Amino acid sequence: MADSRQNPLILVVHGPNLNMLGKREPEHYGNRTLEEIDAALHAKAAKLGLEISTFQSNHEGAIVESIQKAVGRVQGLIINPAAFTHTSVAIRDAVLILDVPTIEVHLSNIHKRESFRQRSYIADIATAQISGLGASGYIYALDALAQLIT
Repeated sequence: MADSRQNPLILVVHGPNLNMLGKREPEHYGNRTLEEIDAALHAKAAKLGLEISTFQSNHEGAIVESIQKAVGRVQGLIINPAAFTHTSVAIRDAVLILDVPTIEVHLSNIHKRESFRQRSYIADIATAQISGLGASGYIYALDALAQLIT
């Protein structure tokens, strides 16, 4: 079946506990909810001539499967692996299989946090990493991907 989509598709993956944004440690993650971030991404994507598909899970395997299902369908990836940033070789391997421009996003500056949060299994395979700019980091990532893929 032919793909009827006119605009490039970007997958946005949110990792564990990001469904609790707005309630969870606002001093690190801000007050915006995940729904607000996704709504802003959809609005920005429309202005850029892109489509986005968003996915959030607290389960590593579900994140891996969402990335695998995107192979051959998406032209870019924005991923905030959250706690899996520091632990998941499986997510790293899925991102490698996807083989599209990838921007890793973190709401807080992981490099100014606890030492265990400073290691990312995604950073060295990502096109770029945006860290510490809050919810705006997702919008900057979308802008960057638009430039990279169009």
